[in-house]
Amino acid sequence: MGNIAALFPLLVFMAVMVGISFYVRREAAGTGFLQNYFIGNRNLGGFVLAMTTVATYSSVSSFVGGPGMAWKIGFGWIYMAVVQVTAIFLVLGIFGKRVALLARRFHAVTVVDIIRTRFQSNFLAGMAAFIIVLFFCGTMTAQFVGGAKLFSTVTGYSYETGLLLFGFVVVIYTTIGGFRAVALTDTCCAIIMMVGIVLLLYYVLEAGGGYVAIMESIEANHPEMLEPLSNGNMPWGLYLTQWILVGICTIALPQSVVRGISYKDTKGLHHAMLIGTVVVGFMNIGINFTGILAHGVLTNELASYGTVDNIIPTTIVTVMPPALVGLAIIGPLAASISTISGLLIVASSAIIKDVYLHYRMERGGEPSARRLRLLSMMATAAIGIVVFLIALTPPSVIWLINMFAFGGLETAFFWTLLLGLFWRKANKTGALLSMGGGTVVYCLTQGLGFKLFGLHQISIGITCSLLFFLIGSYLGKPEDEKVLDLFFPKKKQGHSGHEASLQMTPQ
Repeated sequence: MGNIAALFPLLVFMAVMVGISFYVRREAAGTGFLQNYFIGNRNLGGFVLAMTTVATYSSVSSFVGGPGMAWKIGFGWIYMAVVQVTAIFLVLGIFGKRVALLARRFHAVTVVDIIRTRFQSNFLAGMAAFIIVLFFCGTMTAQFVGGAKLFSTVTGYSYETGLLLFGFVVVIYTTIGGFRAVALTDTCCAIIMMVGIVLLLYYVLEAGGGYVAIMESIEANHPEMLEPLSNGNMPWGLYLTQWILVGICTIALPQSVVRGISYKDTKGLHHAMLIGTVVVGFMNIGINFTGILAHGVLTNELASYGTVDNIIPTTIVTVMPPALVGLAIIGPLAASISTISGLLIVASSAIIKDVYLHYRMERGGEPSARRLRLLSMMATAAIGIVVFLIALTPPSVIWLINMFAFGGLETAFFWTLLLGLFWRKANKTGALLSMGGGTVVYCLTQGLGFKLFGLHQISIGITCSLLFFLIGSYLGKPEDEKVLDLFFPKKKQGHSGHEASLQMTPQ
C-alpha cells in the first residue's frame, strides 16, 4: 500500500497545473492561435521569463542524478556543475534580444523559422525539426523515467502508477494551454523546486547532526570528496567536457533560445537575466550541496542503494517527516514536469508550424485556424504518448540519457545559430554540413564509445560541426544580399522592403 499522505500534496499540485491550462485557454480565446499557442503572444514579463527558462533548463537529472553524483564524488561535482549558473545569463544575453528583434521583423514563431529565413533552405529547416523531435524524445524519456522512479521510491506506489499519473497530467495541460500555460506552470514549478531544496537541506542537516558533524565524518571517512579531482573520480577531462556540455553550449538549446522570442520588452529581458542567474545558482549549488551532505545520513556504500539515481529519493524518505514527504517530492517532480512540458511544446511546433504549415502554405492551401488548433493539440498529445510508452521500459542512469540528448542538440544547433546570427559569411552549405555532419559524427562516436583523450563525445561533435561549417561556408555560395541585409543591416532604415523581398521559396 502506498503512502497516501505523500500522494495528496502531489495530486493538489497537479490539479493546479491542469487548472492553469484551462484558465490560459479561456483567456486566450479570440487571439491568434499560432502566436499564442507556441510563444504566448510574445508577452512574458521578466519574472515569468526567468522562471520558465530556469524550469525548462533544470530537469529531473538536476535534482536526482546530479546530487546523486555529488554524493558519490564530492565537491568536485559542484565545481564542475557550477558552470550552469551562467547558462540563463548567456542564453538570454547572447541570443535573447537578437532573436526577439529578428522574430518580430519577419514574424518568426520558432527557432526553425529563424533558421529557414536566414539560410533560405527548407531541407535545413526540416532537418532541424527532425533533430529537435528526435533528441527531445530522448530528453523527455529521461524525465518520465526519473520522475516515475522518484515517485515510486518516495510514495510506495508502483513505477507505472507514477508514470501514468504525472505523464497524463503534463500531456494534458501542455496540450490544452500551449506555451503560456507552460510558462506559468514552469513558474510554479521553479518556486516549488526552491522550497523543496530548502526543506530537504534543513532535514538532512538535522538528521546528520549538523553541518560540522557531517563534514567531520566526510573528512574522516571520505577525504577524497573534499578534493577537486576526487582522487581521480573527477579528472580534468571530465571538467572540460562537462563545462562545454552543461555550460557554454547550452546557450544554443532550442528550448532555451525560443524563450527569447516570447518576452515582452527589453526591461523584462534584463530582469530575467538577473533573476534567472540567481535562481539557477541557488538551485544548482543548493541541491548538489545537499547531495554531499546526505553522506551524514546514507553512510553505506553505493551498492546498498543501487544506482546514484536512488540517493536523493532514499534521502527524502529517510530524513523527512511523513507529513512533509509529499511536499519534498514535488520539487524534483516539478523539475521533470516543467522540462517535459517545455520540450513538448517546442517539439509540437517543429512538426506543425515548421513542417506541416509551411508545406501547406507553399502550395497556397493555408489550413483553417480550427484545423491548425486541432492538429497542434494532437501533435503535442501524440509526442507525449509516444514518450510515455517508451518510458514504460525504463532505461538506466538518467543523467547519461539527458547528457546524450543535450550533446546532440548542441552539436546540431550551436554553430548554426551562433554563426548564422552573428557572421555575415555563414551560408546554407556550411549550415547543412555542420548540422547534419556534426550530428552524425556525434551519434556515431556515442554509439561506438569512441573518445579522444578520454573526453566526452561532445568535444568531437562540436569540433567537427565547426569544421564542417567553415568548410561549407568557404565552398558554398554566399547568401542572397537581401537576406543578409535583413539580418545584418548596413545602416538604419525601415525593413519593410527587405521583409517583402523575403517572400521567396527556400530551396
